[in-house]
Amino acid sequence: MNLSPESQERLRFLSRVVDKEIKHLEYADNQVFGGLLTYDAVEDLDKTPELAMKVEAFVSRFCRLQDTLGDKLLPALLKALGEPDRALLINLEKAEKYDWLASSEQWIALRQLRNQMIHEYIEDTQTLFDALSTAHNNKTVLEQFADKLGGQVWELLEE
Repeated sequence: MNLSPESQERLRFLSRVVDKEIKHLEYADNQVFGGLLTYDAVEDLDKTPELAMKVEAFVSRFCRLQDTLGDKLLPALLKALGEPDRALLINLEKAEKYDWLASSEQWIALRQLRNQMIHEYIEDTQTLFDALSTAHNNKTVLEQFADKLGGQVWELLEE
């Protein structure tokens, strides 16, 4: 496939960004969950600003990586493959058909964690704790998706 220099550079750039975001997410994840985050610790976040900042970093990095993958790298890759611009859900279904993503439904469910981790935690400790735990337990979904997209990008660039 003959990609324009602009498309090639965009794909390279996004791949580098994803690699960095994965490293940053891994660091934040280790900071928050390395000591096994408990419900009580989440309930006392307002009394432990250091942990609160680590939780905020984890949430931010999880959401940022998901945004970069789903809203930037995936559409750029699909465009490079000659696919038309589509909505996120259609792109995720394409990614599933290409075997880059195990489940578009799971991806959407993980995306919905954003509101639970960002907004609802102010009022509901259990919601925040559950959302953080779910994000932590599913960060490999993001990493595997990134790995498959990255492999496809490099395959395209080597053609």
